[in-house]
Amino acid sequence: MAIKLTDTTTKERRLSPFEKYLTVWVALCIIGGIMLGRAAPGIAVALDALSMYQVSIPIAIALFFMMYPIMVKIDFREVVRAAKTPKPVALTLFINWAIKPFTMYFFATIFLGVLFVNFIPGTEILPNGAEVELWRSYVAGCILLGIAPCTAMVLMWSYLARGNDGLTLIMVAINSLTMLVLYAPLGGFLLGINAMPIPWQTILLSVGVYVALPLVAGYFSRKWIIMRKGYAWFETKFLHYLTP
Repeated sequence: MAIKLTDTTTKERRLSPFEKYLTVWVALCIIGGIMLGRAAPGIAVALDALSMYQVSIPIAIALFFMMYPIMVKIDFREVVRAAKTPKPVALTLFINWAIKPFTMYFFATIFLGVLFVNFIPGTEILPNGAEVELWRSYVAGCILLGIAPCTAMVLMWSYLARGNDGLTLIMVAINSLTMLVLYAPLGGFLLGINAMPIPWQTILLSVGVYVALPLVAGYFSRKWIIMRKGYAWFETKFLHYLTP
């Protein structure tokens, strides 16, 4: 008699309803934001006033709560151990910092500065009083976006692909640490090539608020919680309620 063996060790990984329809929620937020801006433009002005060196404080708070659950998962002792297998680390760093920023700048310039430049005419007055072509502002946004390695979505993609979650966390940690060092000089270099004034205060403050603050908070709170409650409680209780 033939016996059919069923693999019960592999659990199918699925998105929650909220994650599955994330595109819909983003679209609804965009539509809602546009409608709110038209109906009550004073709210946008008030929120824009809550900024320091062009870094929005409300956005900084929201991003902190998005980044903190990721940072608190990172065991930085594993970053040191990752040096024993340098090939994946070196490959990731090379792609993230030597290829991706420059390809982003190249394609942004081709599409926004050449192919579709007639759709975005005019100039823009920057907060420092400088006047630049409008398409260069869009390219500048692409540059700053292209330099930043992804963090939150990397964990989700790795989860769905049944990847090595431990290695993924290590790479997120390494990318976060290198971002503290490389983001500002590389961003300033590419913005200079794009003939845009370099807002050093904005770049440095953005790195400090969006990366350094949740990184430091995650490291010390992880250390404190494990010391007080133990690693098992941290894994089964704290992380479960933090990232349901």
